[in-house]
Formats: sequence, structure tokens, C-alpha cells
Amino acid sequence: MGKQEQQANWIGRFRAFLPALVITLLCSLLGKELAGLPGLSLVGHLVLALLLGMLVQLVRAIKASARASGTGFIANKFLRAGIILLGFKLNLVLLLHEGLKGLEAAVFMVTVMLVLNYALARLFKVDHTLAMLTACGCSICGAAAVMGVSAPLKAKADQSVLAVAIVAILGTLFTLVEVGLLPVLHFTNAQFGTMAGLSLHEIAHAVAAGGSAGQAGTDSAIIAKLSRVLLLAPVALIIGLIEMRRSAKAEGGKLSVPIPYFMGGFILASAVGSYLGLSADFLGTLVNLAYLLLGMAMAALGINVNFDVIAKSGARPFASAAICSCIMLALAYAVVSHFF
Repeated sequence: MGKQEQQANWIGRFRAFLPALVITLLCSLLGKELAGLPGLSLVGHLVLALLLGMLVQLVRAIKASARASGTGFIANKFLRAGIILLGFKLNLVLLLHEGLKGLEAAVFMVTVMLVLNYALARLFKVDHTLAMLTACGCSICGAAAVMGVSAPLKAKADQSVLAVAIVAILGTLFTLVEVGLLPVLHFTNAQFGTMAGLSLHEIAHAVAAGGSAGQAGTDSAIIAKLSRVLLLAPVALIIGLIEMRRSAKAEGGKLSVPIPYFMGGFILASAVGSYLGLSADFLGTLVNLAYLLLGMAMAALGINVNFDVIAKSGARPFASAAICSCIMLALAYAVVSHFF
């Protein structure tokens, strides 16, 4: 193939990819703008981008154009790039400065709730992949956790979307519950923020609930929540190894499920952002780019979702996750009462 033919081939591929790129970019940007509105901040940028992607399905011509080429690439590669860049949001210096107590509490909460969420979902006859996606989303950091473990689990778009929806609904509901409990818990503002950070699903949820207890509540909620976010990388690596072994057994010794090595990039980005003295503005730009790419990945998933599958399989995983969310709140209350 000559140079001109190669160039023409690349141009053709880009033209085929362009509709998906533009549509998912617009969904991500609009989701970010909507997330700044009162009330919608609890839903969050990523979930709103997912919902906008799902709305694209109502316009058949646009859906066909976006699906024709590119959404699979965006949902996969942009997702991984976004998670790596999201590492710049994690300030390891701040976490270590606050001591190991918060990290120890986060490890305890994530470990217990991962096992419990998964076990109860399986008891409710939820399939393995969806049970694991929902467990990680509820136990670690919401939509980002669902997307982070979707690769090693080889999750289908419908499964990832359903898990994100469950996390978003329950996280929003329990944010309102915790804010309502603030006057009756008799916690200090810092204690209440820590409870919110240890129990709520998304970073936005923890910040919203912690903010109801003032600046001290906000700061404590962020620290506790970021301690859980830090655990996303090791959990994803462990899940990758487990899935590799499951795949090897199922396929007679052939290893076909990859370990999510991009999680190493997440940790590396955290270290670089924490210790190299980069400016706050530059780090903020990288984090904004991370959310832009993740929003595009979520929109791509929304464009490809099968509504019939979600309608048929959504009740049982939602019920199990709701029960576990109640347990998580009670457990976080107990941890904060005894150790903070």
C-alpha cells in the first residue's frame, strides 16, 4: 500500500469515527454544564453524560451514525485514559498527612462491603459480572469504580450501565438520608463528614453531604472518600487476577482476561501530582480532562445500551444494593463512633 493510499485510509477511518467523537463530546460537555445546576450536582457529570447518551437512542439517525464506528473505541480507550488522568485528583500527601486512621477505616469499609455486596447479590441470583460491578460501585467510588473494573470483568455495556444507574440512584437517595440525619446523630462536623466519606457512593455525594456540616465536614468527607478512591487500583488488579484464573479454568488453561494495567497509570498519576509540585491550575486541567474523557466513555455506553435487558434484570441487583447501602451507613456510623 502506497503512502497516498495509507493517508486516504486514515482519512476515511477518521471520517467514520468523527460522528461518534462529536456526539460523545457534546454529551460530556452538556453533562458537565447540567451538573452545575442546583439538584443535578447530586447526579453528577458522568451519570448525566450516560443519560444523554441514552437519549441519543431516541434519535435513530444520530444513533446509527454514532454506532457505525467509534463508540466501542471511545468506551474502551477513552475510559482508560480518563481513569489514568483521574489519578491526579488523588493527593497522597494529604491522605498521609491526615494519618493512617482514615485509610485503615477505608480499607475496612471497602473490604467488608465488597464481600457483602457481592455475596448478597449472588444470593439474589444476580449474575457474577453484574454483582461485581455493583459491589465495586457501591463500595469504592461509584461510576468510576464500575468503569474501572468493567475491563477485567469483560462487562457488557448493559451491565455497566445498569450498575452505574443503581449506584447513582442509591447514592443520591442516601445523600438526602444522611443530610436529614445530621441534627440527630450528635456528631462533630468532622465526624459527620468522615461518615459521609466512608458510606456514600460518589465523590459528589460525599461532598454534598459533608458540606451540610460546614467546611470541616467537607474536608473530612473528601479525605475519607479519597481514601476509598485510592483502593480502586488494587481492587481492580485483584479482580483482574481472579478473572484471569476463572477464565483459565473455563478455557482449559488459556489466559484470556487481562489485568487492568492502566490502574498502574492511575497510581503513577497520583504520585506525580502529589510529589512533583505541579501547579494547582495544571492539576485541575488534567482532572477536568479526565472527567471529559470519562463522560465521553459514559455517553458511548449509553448509546449502545439495551433498555430491554435493563428492564428485565434491574430489580434484583437494585434490591440487594439497597440493603447493602443501609448496612454500609450503619457500619460507617459505628466506625466513626468508636474510632474518630
